[in-house]
Amino acid sequence: MATPMLQSAAELLETSEPALRLIISILIGYPLALVSRYCLFKKDAFLIHLFHTLTGLWIAYFNFGFQLFHSFICILVQFLFLRLMGRTVTAVGSSFLFQMGYLLTGYYYTATDYYDIKWTMPHCVLALKLIGLSLDYYDGGKDEGKLNAEQKVSALRHVPSFSEVCGFAYFYGGFLVGPQFTLRSYQRLVAGELTDCPGQPPNSIVPAIRRFSLGLVCLAIYTIGSPYLTDSYMLSDDYAEGVCILSGLGYNGHDSAGVVLWDACANMKVWQYETTPLFTGTIASFNINTNAWVASSSVAFNVTRSLNTFFVFEALQSQMPSDGYGAAVSTSNGLNLGRGSSSVLTDIQLDPPAQCW
Repeated sequence: MATPMLQSAAELLETSEPALRLIISILIGYPLALVSRYCLFKKDAFLIHLFHTLTGLWIAYFNFGFQLFHSFICILVQFLFLRLMGRTVTAVGSSFLFQMGYLLTGYYYTATDYYDIKWTMPHCVLALKLIGLSLDYYDGGKDEGKLNAEQKVSALRHVPSFSEVCGFAYFYGGFLVGPQFTLRSYQRLVAGELTDCPGQPPNSIVPAIRRFSLGLVCLAIYTIGSPYLTDSYMLSDDYAEGVCILSGLGYNGHDSAGVVLWDACANMKVWQYETTPLFTGTIASFNINTNAWVASSSVAFNVTRSLNTFFVFEALQSQMPSDGYGAAVSTSNGLNLGRGSSSVLTDIQLDPPAQCW
């Protein structure tokens, strides 16, 4: 997949070509979101699904070549699980075992001693998304009284079509690096319901520009502060979130003061992440969308009540299972230490400051 032009640009920026392709792919989401806003808003659902599928496949091919077949196989198998097994525990278990098994096999055969951007990176996002799809479909067969608030919002009452599942999986705003979102949110996006102006595209251009600008500022700081453009895709959270906001997927209703919220796809709170003195604050401000998805009852309770499952999900999300699992355990220890130290500090009675006259 190497091309002379991209190789030259990567050498000029002192980065790798895969990292450059990743950034380009995320930035392409902005013009694609504009096309969706002005050409596809409230159009036929199949046309919108087709647009999302084709653009997502092109992004996959641009980054990983014909290895895009991995994602298509898993999407097709997941759709067959929904159609043939229905709303059963067997379908949920089969989805979990197949998707995680496929992902872990990919890790095993592609693992190196270095961090690499390869097909397993978006496939981790896809695996969690498809497992969540099976859980939401299973929840859709339960009585309303047995569902919690989150499950009522995400439960699927009807089996989705194949075009719908493909559009959901390949949506350009979340295919490569996330964030996680449910099929119900995607359905509302396609139906034109995720807007602060009913019947019209959302007023999300300015919020999207703000998030994009924040990503540029962070990228500039990291670039100036290091001799090369880092391959880490941590900062891509801001860019990807901006794409979701622009498309309308980031719409999250209004707060108590009536202000429109665009944080439905927020995955990082940059200011809190950079300034918090507490370990708990670091965890609460980074990867927040994925952490919330993993910790939701549909995963943490319906699949297993073991806390180790949470750590396994977090380790897999890091794309490096062994190191990721160690990081997840360290996160747990840090959280416990942070809570303990916070309680100690709370119990300390400080003398009131002397008044200066």
